[in-house]
Amino acid sequence: MNLDRFRLTPSRIERVLQAAMSRGGDYADLFCEYSRFEGLGLEEGILKSAVSNIECGAGVRVVIGEKSGYAYTELLEESHLLSAAKTAAAIAQDHGSQHSFSVGAHAIGNYYPVPNPMIDESMDEKIQFVYLADRSARAHSTAIKQVSVYMGTAQRLILMADSRGRLVEDVQPMLRFTVSVVVEKNGERQNAMAGDGGRLGADFLTSSRVEMLAKKAVDEALVLLEAKPAPAGMWPVILAPGDSGILLHEAIGHPLEADFNRKQSSAYSNRLGQMVADSQCTIVDDGTVASDRGAINVDDELNESQRTVLIEEGRLRSYMCDEMSARFFDIESTGNGRRESYRFQPMPRMRTTYMLPGKYSADEIIKSTSKGLYCKTFRGGQVNISNGNFTFVPSEAYWIEDGKMTYPVKNCTLIGNGPDALSKVSMVGSDFAISAGIWTCGKEGQSAPVGVGLPTIKISEMTVGGSSG
Repeated sequence: MNLDRFRLTPSRIERVLQAAMSRGGDYADLFCEYSRFEGLGLEEGILKSAVSNIECGAGVRVVIGEKSGYAYTELLEESHLLSAAKTAAAIAQDHGSQHSFSVGAHAIGNYYPVPNPMIDESMDEKIQFVYLADRSARAHSTAIKQVSVYMGTAQRLILMADSRGRLVEDVQPMLRFTVSVVVEKNGERQNAMAGDGGRLGADFLTSSRVEMLAKKAVDEALVLLEAKPAPAGMWPVILAPGDSGILLHEAIGHPLEADFNRKQSSAYSNRLGQMVADSQCTIVDDGTVASDRGAINVDDELNESQRTVLIEEGRLRSYMCDEMSARFFDIESTGNGRRESYRFQPMPRMRTTYMLPGKYSADEIIKSTSKGLYCKTFRGGQVNISNGNFTFVPSEAYWIEDGKMTYPVKNCTLIGNGPDALSKVSMVGSDFAISAGIWTCGKEGQSAPVGVGLPTIKISEMTVGGSSG
């Protein structure tokens, strides 16, 4: 255990937890974090930003019923931890309670063994990769006007203990590399981005991978230069495998986070056990996908990671729960309690959210469509949790005519409703893929790395905003 990093011993931890529970409460936990981050940004052929940051601190939480008290400190001396514990304990009312605790190491799995984290590599090597991406993109086309490259590396060491006696540590590496380009032809400009990453080591990022990402970004941007306006109307929509899972994350994943359902603010509230999707749809949130950006060995409430089936053959089976929501629903936590850092309390957050594969080939799905839209990648979107309504903007998309992809389209928008879209899934492909590790999810001021995945799926009808001409 890395107790020395946080100037802790089991006896000190026990005293902090005793102070946290001194006024009563259902349980208390201590969350300690030491994190390192480095970021490099290149624009206009120049390395314009280089950031290095180290953070260290600890937070103490006390929970009683629906209430929680929380305090954090960046000073790890025992006196400051005890002060934070007493502040968090202020929500409780039982002044006479006395508790003693004995904490012991609790074993967890390891879904991202990284003996050589990228953050430990030399700065010169990282800078060479950034410049290589810029050169590769510019060499790929004379239409290039701008290239932006970003590389972020991090490693997070966490140590947690709770009033149930568990003591857990985890080391969480992270790598993210993205290439964004702007191309121009005949006065028209288009942009595209490609990236990759995850909980991976230095051996993942190679010269060939960097060159591939640069080429992918340029190729997508060049396709958009040839794109035509998308026909507006109600059309079948086909979502490509992998990256299209971001629509699943936003339109279905967030409404299935337990806090929204505990507060009755989700379109899926009070619908456990009901059919909420076509029977071809089984949707999972999984923290055990090896080396994925959304993988966790343990959540930020000391619960081991797991694979949680949310929707099984169309029927709603579970919400994604942190400890507080699990207590409300009288179930075990699903291991979805996550926090951005020691400055925040945990809340229900996704890990890697995906739909399981079906029986159709991608060719069968496309050939079954006389007219419709094929969406390969997305720029982003938004969803209204309370009713499930969403709007998404595809970046690379193609028009389908007579069962064939005919030409690329631009300036289109998908407008729909999460439960309605799931009920209209007519075909699920066998070509399941996890997206590249680039996604970061925001919720209530906190960010968290997540993963998404999807096979090719066909939604029989959805509103496509585009050209009416």
